[in-house]
Amino acid sequence: MVVEADVSGGDLAVRFGCPHTPGLLDVATSARQERPGSLLAAATDLSFGVRVVAAPAGGQACAEAVRLVAGAGQHVLLGEDDDRGTVLLDVGRITEAAAGLLEVAEVVVLVSRGGADALAHAYAHLSEDGAHVERYVLAVVGPCPYAAGEITATLGVNRVVFLPWDPKAADVLGGRARSGLRTSRWRALRLLAAAGDAARQLSGTGEVALKGLSGDLAGLGAVPHPGGRLRPVADLATKESAS
Repeated sequence: MVVEADVSGGDLAVRFGCPHTPGLLDVATSARQERPGSLLAAATDLSFGVRVVAAPAGGQACAEAVRLVAGAGQHVLLGEDDDRGTVLLDVGRITEAAAGLLEVAEVVVLVSRGGADALAHAYAHLSEDGAHVERYVLAVVGPCPYAAGEITATLGVNRVVFLPWDPKAADVLGGRARSGLRTSRWRALRLLAAAGDAARQLSGTGEVALKGLSGDLAGLGAVPHPGGRLRPVADLATKESAS
């Protein structure tokens, strides 16, 4: 389930022509109730199979809704003891308003471009977060001259995933090529395939693809495959990342 929890507002309702009510504002309204209910009551199923709790385009109401969900609404995000699944919180760019949501997340996906300038912003944020840095996964979008091991050693983050620069897929996801969503071929786009692999790793339903010596040793059972059940996940962008 995707929850649009960016204080600047959501995009999906306008982009894909779905209502934002029920949505984030309804979750915030019920957040302080003794029995606030489930996220399912505020969710909308998009035409291509993604379930979303949508937010309006912006305004003070959206910012206040994020504040309430980050506080009293954390129980709704975590669900009941017998609930299963993954909640992806799209919190947008790094701001103080996202702090409460990051506290409840089991994994934080920090999205960055692959150049030294963008990675410097990621390094600064990771350095400031200190004790929580082990929760971070760095998603590097587009060309990057650095290997994953070099990035993890320098930035102190535990895991790096690479996503390709794929304008065609970006147009589909951005609603600029909506016709592509009505075919089965969009799932084969490079960005979507790579994002699917990353999502399965983060949600514990897939294994990390190991290559080289690590892959050979894992195939022999000499080293374990990393993985595990992770829920919920927060997704945010560094200063230099595209929205």
